[in-house]
Amino acid sequence: MQDKIQLLNSKIEQALQGGGAERIAKQHKQGKLTARERVQLLLDPDSFQEIGMLVTHRCTDFGMENQHFPGDGVVTGYGTVNGRLVYVFSQDFTVFGGSLSETHAQKICKIMDLAMKNGAPVIGLNDSGGARIQEGVMSLGGYADIFWRNTLASGVIPQISAIMGPCAGGAVYSPAITDFVMMVENTSYMYVTGPNVVKTVTHETVTHDELGGAGTHAAKSGVTHFACPNEAACIETLKQLLSYIPQNCEETAPVYPYQPKDDELRPQLNNILPESSMQPYDMREVINGIVDENSFLEVHKDYAENIVVGFARIAGRSIGVVANQPAYLAGVLDINSSKKGARFVRFCDAFNVPLLTLVDVPGFLPGTDQEWNGIITNGAKLLYAFCEATVPKVTVIVRKAYGGAYDVMNSKHIDADLNFAWPSAEIAVMGAKGAAEIIFRHEIAAAPDPEAKLTEKEKEFTETFANPYRAADHGFIDEVIHPQLTRKRLIQGFKMLENKVVNLPRKKHGNIPL
Repeated sequence: MQDKIQLLNSKIEQALQGGGAERIAKQHKQGKLTARERVQLLLDPDSFQEIGMLVTHRCTDFGMENQHFPGDGVVTGYGTVNGRLVYVFSQDFTVFGGSLSETHAQKICKIMDLAMKNGAPVIGLNDSGGARIQEGVMSLGGYADIFWRNTLASGVIPQISAIMGPCAGGAVYSPAITDFVMMVENTSYMYVTGPNVVKTVTHETVTHDELGGAGTHAAKSGVTHFACPNEAACIETLKQLLSYIPQNCEETAPVYPYQPKDDELRPQLNNILPESSMQPYDMREVINGIVDENSFLEVHKDYAENIVVGFARIAGRSIGVVANQPAYLAGVLDINSSKKGARFVRFCDAFNVPLLTLVDVPGFLPGTDQEWNGIITNGAKLLYAFCEATVPKVTVIVRKAYGGAYDVMNSKHIDADLNFAWPSAEIAVMGAKGAAEIIFRHEIAAAPDPEAKLTEKEKEFTETFANPYRAADHGFIDEVIHPQLTRKRLIQGFKMLENKVVNLPRKKHGNIPL
């Protein structure tokens, strides 16, 4: 028996070594952790239970029969993060460059199946050179097996992808289907075709980082939701993200202890808005003035900055925040901000996270670029997402709510549960100047001093329409509130709505305007 135990120990030791000390040293030299180090950093101490440690590939072509590493380039298993069950796979670049083989894929699929059966998140730590070329269609089939499971799991269990190194070709589509993508600056990149292919086909010269680095995907494409300075920061952000979301679609997010503070008034909110409605301000100041202290985790921070989305807590309970950002493009809705908002709203709705919408929007961005690239269809994505959402939905109109953007930003008309407005709210079809130029055009043209007449009529329109009271008269606003009361009203409102149930029409699925 001792001989057999010794044999087992030697196999375990071989598996723990991955591709060997030399390759591990090279990984460290590049500023990267090993697959196992990442798992240990992510999971609670001593909680990791590995599955498939001794799996090896089955390929016998191109001399592969002489190269076997236990685990076949991916570490898979389960453990806990802050005491909550998660399933994890971590690709090992020291073994065949982390390339995906038939058995490598089967290991990933096995833990995805377990995650679905047990209703817990799947976390993928990606560091792979792509499909294992020596296995041909078997490796391609392995990718498709994973994609299919990603799609089945979508909206059932949270799926998070952390890109820790290369992720190229077909490998990019699994992270793209998952709920959140994280990348590490300078050491990770994602693209469908690499710089060499790009140069051959389009004659563009571009580096790996320029083409698909963390900065590119965080700010330009929006592919990644978080760009982190290093792997430790990436994993810490991932753990923080998990704290805001439930284990699966049947549960709600964890509730954290909260000690009420006096009357929950926030007097600083009374002084955030500038005197002129044309002046910008940072909507994050409003968010931080409303939510629990230091609880706001912004998502997609560097992409489509005219809208702010992220998770926060109010009285210890997780919420999703969607807010126009007047500090960037005046908070206007455009193609990218609509897509960004819609994606976030749909995640929150899928996983029972209530939604808070903060509105200061002058409308949709005009121009040929927007129209020709589909602002109609893309703007409709945000509208569809809010209409479809059945979680508790509360809206606060802080300042401007003009035109179709008023409707889209979780208005009462698309089934928001509670709609509040600050006294500074301006709810109208368009801004006062443009409205006055249309409504009073004949009167203005006939006046001895058209400019003075326009100013007079602009003021008249503002007093009549650019306020929250017409909407409140019709019940489209439930209450016009003092800004300092906002937090208190939200605590009460979300508490009242926590048992909300909506029965939707029977259907296979809707057809969101993609």
